Amino acid sequence: MQNRNNITEFILLGLSQKKEIEIFCFLLFLLCYIAILIGNLLVMISITCSQLINHPMYFFLSFLSLADVCYTTTVTPKLIIDLLEEKKVISYNGCMTQLFTMHFFGGIEVFILTGMAYDRYVAICKPLHYTLIMSRWKCDAVIAASCFGGFLHSFGQFLLAIVLPCCGPNEIDHFFCDVHPLLKLACTDTSRIGLLVVASSGLMGLVTFVVLLVSYAVILCTVRSYSAESRHKALSTCSSHIAVVVLFVAPLLFIYIRPATTLPEDKVFALFYSVIAPLLNPLIYTLRNMEMKTAIRKLWCHVMGSKDIN
Repeated sequence: MQNRNNITEFILLGLSQKKEIEIFCFLLFLLCYIAILIGNLLVMISITCSQLINHPMYFFLSFLSLADVCYTTTVTPKLIIDLLEEKKVISYNGCMTQLFTMHFFGGIEVFILTGMAYDRYVAICKPLHYTLIMSRWKCDAVIAASCFGGFLHSFGQFLLAIVLPCCGPNEIDHFFCDVHPLLKLACTDTSRIGLLVVASSGLMGLVTFVVLLVSYAVILCTVRSYSAESRHKALSTCSSHIAVVVLFVAPLLFIYIRPATTLPEDKVFALFYSVIAPLLNPLIYTLRNMEMKTAIRKLWCHVMGSKDIN
């Protein structure tokens, strides 16, 4: 990967320039990252080692947890290390790699969330045909399509980034490499590239969000005719998914749907989809889900050498 400019590295300005705040953030995000790894790995192992893996909703959830781990790992470890560094440096190749992998796993997560919404729609609106529609090979196809869609999206962002002629300065006002901050460093008119960024990331997020809203609007209309108990059960599974979608997609829309500019608030919103959402997803999906609680309890009892799961 050759940089056609003289810049071989970038300086990340990070979250703050105050040492006291950086030390606090280091401890906070280190604990968050450990919790992200433990929580998502626990969900993945509990589903894989139980009969839940045969249920489409939990099949998708296991891959969502995997995407969460991979996605946050592209950003968080570098952020944690930089919080203790005086000079936060990333090479040009490292910057492009981080940008590509971040959008790759982020794209996969968005498409998996869409697949999970479709699964809930079929389960609630077409229950008699659920097994036929959500067969294993179709679930596998959704995961494969999510990976392919994530690759296409990230490759597009990568191409937009590497064609930028960066003439200096080399300071990126962010804690990771992304297209919007890089546009500020380009020594050329970036209006067209900015529109392509909005079309690629912004519209993808917006279309996904609209599709999710429409699917849940149809679900809400359908459950009105259900009994109170059935309606509560259906809405409880949907509410968890809606919370995850809002946590992840809403901050993305704030950053990518507007013209290609950077705002001070972008760093805070970026923390939502890079750290906070992967941290809260396992809690959201397990706290109100008895099947997940049972699977985790069985796994824990198996590890501890006990057969008592009550």
